Amino acid sequence: MAPPMEPDLGLSSAGRVLSIQSHTVHGYVGNKAAVLPLQLLGFDVDPVNSVQFSNHTGYATVKGDVLDGEQLWALIEGLQANDLLHYTHLLTGYIGSVSFLETILRVVEKLRTVNPNLIYVCDPVMGDDGEFYVNPELVPVYREKFQWQQCLHQIILKRNNSLVVGDAEGKIGSIETEAEALAACIDLHAAGPSKVVITSLSIDNMLTIVGSHVQSRGKSPEQFKIAVPKLHSYFTGTGDLMTALLLGWSHKFPDDLDKAAELAVSSLQAVLNNTIANRSKTGASPEPKPEQLELRLVQSVDDIRSPAARFPAVKL
Repeated sequence: MAPPMEPDLGLSSAGRVLSIQSHTVHGYVGNKAAVLPLQLLGFDVDPVNSVQFSNHTGYATVKGDVLDGEQLWALIEGLQANDLLHYTHLLTGYIGSVSFLETILRVVEKLRTVNPNLIYVCDPVMGDDGEFYVNPELVPVYREKFQWQQCLHQIILKRNNSLVVGDAEGKIGSIETEAEALAACIDLHAAGPSKVVITSLSIDNMLTIVGSHVQSRGKSPEQFKIAVPKLHSYFTGTGDLMTALLLGWSHKFPDDLDKAAELAVSSLQAVLNNTIANRSKTGASPEPKPEQLELRLVQSVDDIRSPAARFPAVKL
């Protein structure tokens, strides 16, 4: 018996995203922080969980499993066998091993055979707050093996002191000033990506986001910054959420990275303020428990779907 026909509601998807990130049963990091916001912004999302943990590593105990490169490729082969590799975007976040990262390269190549205009949004999560917490062997893979010249529609998000491209000797440079951030953007543009966003730069007790967009080859990039006040709490998953928001708003404003970043930052700040407000209701303490700082995504759907742009971009 044939299934009933679905009514045509005249609705269209903004695109389909293959999101390869971590997953937690409880809380909002990795795919748990990215899928819902992307869906609210109109995307279909197919998540691949690079790890599946009970909770994030800020808790006392973590249990779960890690996906390896062969398992990832088996999933891709299954999708291909059913002609399901039609993606407009690929999103990758935290990657824990060299073999898995090299498989990501194969995934990029495979997806581009189906859609040469695939937009790859790469967030090479390597460190935070001055701490480098991934295997150092990942760095040369990002720097040397990623085919940046073939991936011209990328947004590369860099956390604090993680600089993939590095200098001529292959060292990882730190980003501590606005000038260093702008120079890093130029280096990354030279490697291929047309859009670069550097997040979480601490300047004058403010968090500064620096963005850079080359509209066409041979032209100087359009650069900007957005400053937001620091919140005196440590949240997990904010970078993953920011990446997803930037993907979503950059799709809606492909020629205006300033506008996309303004909306992404405004949504993120609203989610954090909602999380802080909920923490106050549950009894704030000098050292809140990890569960008190889990992002309040479901309670922030309006702020994600229709944010009020409260943090303007300043052109540089």
